[in-house]
Amino acid sequence: MSDDVLSRYDLELQRLDGVFSAAWSIEPHDQVLDVGCGDGRTTRRAARAARDGHALGVDVSPDAIERARAAARDVPNVSFEVADAQTHDLGGERFDVVISRFGTMFFADPPAAFANLNRALRPGGRLVMLVWRPAAENEWDAAIHEALTNRPSNGDGLEHFSLGDPAHTEDVLTRSGFDQVAFEDVRELIRYGSDADDALDFVRRFAFTRALLAGQDEQAALERLRAMLETHERDDGVWFDSAAWIVTAVRSA
Repeated sequence: MSDDVLSRYDLELQRLDGVFSAAWSIEPHDQVLDVGCGDGRTTRRAARAARDGHALGVDVSPDAIERARAAARDVPNVSFEVADAQTHDLGGERFDVVISRFGTMFFADPPAAFANLNRALRPGGRLVMLVWRPAAENEWDAAIHEALTNRPSNGDGLEHFSLGDPAHTEDVLTRSGFDQVAFEDVRELIRYGSDADDALDFVRRFAFTRALLAGQDEQAALERLRAMLETHERDDGVWFDSAAWIVTAVRSA
């Protein structure tokens, strides 16, 4: 992602971020791993909470990690690595807390990936992740999908919602060595831009939006998308309802 897109992404999730960080319960001496850290905003926040500890952010994007390092020059207890948390050797029993803001839904092999994170946690260490609830509960997905296809979305083929079913997610985590799995329902508005044109510039860059545009008359499709965004425009921006889970789990002793 470009600097602009990453900045817009953080603005989109601003209301969710406050709820998510409150769930971390990071202690001053904790060692923290942030999975799918992007430009490191959540990692820097975690490092400030673990003021006598350390926070490591990992992401598969070298560009994102470069930006994260540049933004964290004034945070002494944070570091970043280009790494795929599914397979990278993260060290054994190294971390007290693993956090992830919408970074774990894209694992190709979830049981193997979570087992790798489990190994990196100390016994009793905690996993705290923010994931989307099912597509049908997320207005932003339904509205974009219907504007571009004229039919409802069921989330098929969208990795965004791969951890939205609590029974499935609990099963994956349990098989990966976690217990005490819990789900907190989070309903917050997300912001896509200052007005419909600004939101369109952002939304058209989403990977799933580009996939839906493929094979269509792009100009006509984007006009429909803009018209939909205009219906969600308020004085302070373009807003959609969203639904997510804060999932917490503990590494089994």
